[in-house]
Amino acid sequence: MTEDQNEAALWWATAVSHIEPGSIELRDRPVQELIGRTSLAGVIWLMLRGAMPSPPESALLEAALVAGVDHGPQAPSIAAARMAATCGVGLNNAIATGVNMLGDAHGGAGQQCVEMLTDIRTAHDDGLGWDDAARDVMAEWQSRSRYLPGFGHRFHPVDPRRDPLLGLVRQAVADGVVGGDFLHAALAVESALRRRRAGARPVPMNIDGATAVIYAELGFPAPLARGLFVLSRSVGILAHAWEESGQGRRNKGPVPRSVLPARLPQPKDA
Repeated sequence: MTEDQNEAALWWATAVSHIEPGSIELRDRPVQELIGRTSLAGVIWLMLRGAMPSPPESALLEAALVAGVDHGPQAPSIAAARMAATCGVGLNNAIATGVNMLGDAHGGAGQQCVEMLTDIRTAHDDGLGWDDAARDVMAEWQSRSRYLPGFGHRFHPVDPRRDPLLGLVRQAVADGVVGGDFLHAALAVESALRRRRAGARPVPMNIDGATAVIYAELGFPAPLARGLFVLSRSVGILAHAWEESGQGRRNKGPVPRSVLPARLPQPKDA
């Protein structure tokens, strides 16, 4: 190998995969040893972490990925992908359009929730009880925004994905698969919200919060909570874009053609 070739090889050096003629290795494992033997969730873990998960860890990760695949066209990512699919672009463009909608407000709450739960765990490790730790961290977060990431849902009074996901986490804690600190932190936030909003509309843990508990318990850094959600939601985005592409619409807008947007008054001069 020449000096220039060695420089180029080092420029693209990676531990994720290694490809040579007739050989594909993922994290030093020949791909043929993974095909038919490892689930997609297991391979995702392997690619991100460099080692294989235990079967219970893989099952818990898969449950989180399954739970987030779709939320119908109420979700901007799904609606945008469906509209893009009618605009003469390819399926990959429609998927990219939906994925690119997953920002801080729609898709980023899982990452933010892991960060908040981590703050609560740190406060607990410093000597506070779970309830006091949650109260202090919630106050600090709500000094910046009234929204608490991972809690509340504009559509569901109780998110139907919460209970099964947390049930799996509780079982994983009982089995010694995960530690349970992030579960305790999230439940402390829920308890604080329940006390604060007694008699008012509840603010339950939503899909971002429930999956954040799982990702954090499994040891994924906060940014990967968003990345994993993107992988999960891409399944629903693909399904909706494909369905829409077969329905024959052209240039589908956000509302039916018979509905005209309401007129706003013109802004007054400054």
